[in-house]
Amino acid sequence: MANIIELHADVPASQEGNVFGKFDEHLKLIERTLNVTLISRDGSLKILGNEQSASQAKKLIEELVTLANRGNTITRQNVNYALSLAMEQRGQVLTEIDKDLICNTIQGRPIKPKTLGQKEYVDQIRKKMIVFGVGPAGTGKTYLAMAMAVTAFRNEEVSRIILTRPAIEAGEKLGFLPGDLQSKVDPYLRPLYDALYQIMGADSFAKNMEKGLIEVAPLAYMRGRTLDNAFIILDEAQNTTPAQMKMFLTRIGFGSKVIITGDASQKDLPKDAVSGLDVALKVLKKIDDIGVCQLTSKDVVRHPLVQQIVQAYDDYEKKQKPVAARRSTRRSKENA
Repeated sequence: MANIIELHADVPASQEGNVFGKFDEHLKLIERTLNVTLISRDGSLKILGNEQSASQAKKLIEELVTLANRGNTITRQNVNYALSLAMEQRGQVLTEIDKDLICNTIQGRPIKPKTLGQKEYVDQIRKKMIVFGVGPAGTGKTYLAMAMAVTAFRNEEVSRIILTRPAIEAGEKLGFLPGDLQSKVDPYLRPLYDALYQIMGADSFAKNMEKGLIEVAPLAYMRGRTLDNAFIILDEAQNTTPAQMKMFLTRIGFGSKVIITGDASQKDLPKDAVSGLDVALKVLKKIDDIGVCQLTSKDVVRHPLVQQIVQAYDDYEKKQKPVAARRSTRRSKENA
């Protein structure tokens, strides 16, 4: 049996509620995961466990305290991610990531990368002219790209922001909706509007829309245009055809930056149709000024349950591929 040691971590009384979580849920999660016992007394946290586990818990608690002292609200996602890094012997990573402030929302909430994958994504956007952000729902692909676009616009690095999506229905027909063309395409573009409202505020967004400095439009509207000195985001790129993707990529002009986001597991294209995103990733992988950032379920920053759902679907789809391949082989033999 491993020797039990006792360590101590200082937690300011003002930050206990934030670091410990509601009903001490963060402490309980750390105890279960690292197999330690945590006892809070008079601003100090006693940590009991074997040498490795107690040491990991101490570093993790100190990292959460540092994040809390910087004004962050500690979430279960923060704790889960810090625990996964601790298990990989990668301490103090969260505090380094947290130093990267992109901008603040209209309410003053800081927008920062929250995982190593998100940090790499943001760094690539800064360095490269074109970046593909590929990964599951909830990894911040679109939101972080939008924050980077607004920051570049405010800093006058670009003269306008263009946001676009392919107008592909996700199984729901919208043609019956009342109104003009703009009213009909707005439901496709609503997530982009929502993010901009949060970051810029509705008034600033509306004024810049009226001036033509911010444009939110279906991908079909990009045909025949050259987009100079703009920050362009193509969202839901998995629903483009190869021809649409080529058309979009060849619109890019001087002084522009392009972010292409997509989730290969959520295609709404007709069955057997090839995704323009899949083709582009293969065709363009050797071009130096094009970055590709592959985000995973570890980078999901929504409710922890979303992370579990994404992982469960990933595991299920991996199991289905060999089954589908066997069925295809069997059908081929039967038809021979």
